[in-house]
Amino acid sequence: MANVDKMDIDQHGDDVRDCLMQGDVAAPVNSPADKAKLLPALLRVRGLVKQHIESFDWLVNVELRKILMANRDVYCDSDPHFLLRYTNIYVGKPCAEEDLVVSEVTPHECRLRDLTYAAPILVDVEFTREKQKFQKTGLMIGRLPIMLRSGNCVLHDKDQAELARLNECPYDPGGYFIIKGVEKVILIQEQLSKNRIIIEHDSKHNIMATLTSSTHEKKSKTNMIAKHGKLYLQHNSLSEDVPVMIVLRALGVTSDQVCISYKSPFTSVACK
Repeated sequence: MANVDKMDIDQHGDDVRDCLMQGDVAAPVNSPADKAKLLPALLRVRGLVKQHIESFDWLVNVELRKILMANRDVYCDSDPHFLLRYTNIYVGKPCAEEDLVVSEVTPHECRLRDLTYAAPILVDVEFTREKQKFQKTGLMIGRLPIMLRSGNCVLHDKDQAELARLNECPYDPGGYFIIKGVEKVILIQEQLSKNRIIIEHDSKHNIMATLTSSTHEKKSKTNMIAKHGKLYLQHNSLSEDVPVMIVLRALGVTSDQVCISYKSPFTSVACK
């Protein structure tokens, strides 16, 4: 509980503060009575869906831009002088289009009319054609479903009176989507950490080191496995296991003495 934001505590009254601030907040909670207070305090400070909303806002405000910048240049095979470059990306407000008329919508309206509560994804581009540079802003390249109570939602930071005017329950925490009038939620999945070496055993109880390399452009998985006293490399682009010695040769290590000098993280296992 040492990482609890003091501002969040101040916003939720003295009862939460008393529960969290008694004694050393970093000390372990041992008594059943104190453990029984933890869950209500956590729900009042963090809520059930705050991690969903913060994750969605991070996607819209940060990750979308990183993905775009990693693939910002578009070339034409038939015209080498043509270049299109994305300069910015942003998400608009939730809206719906009917008979070429675009109007803003609310979650309640989408539930009643079987609509998807979504907003347009807009980009700014500049392109070169026949040695002339042109710029366009606000071009829609798709639509993104909007999570309720997120930063792009019309319910964001609304008080109880405003929520009642929008026909929304003030106790609805949000954190879900409305797809064709049906409320849907994204299930949380547990995944291994990316760009970190993880030592584990495979199904045959062989020691292996796993590394999932991930960028905004591509993703790959590499395994270093010890079998029968030898080291082998597994990669998602290779159909068979490759001895580490061959990989070192391909990487430019031509001296046997240098290869042998590499010490293995596995005891009694060497590069062979």
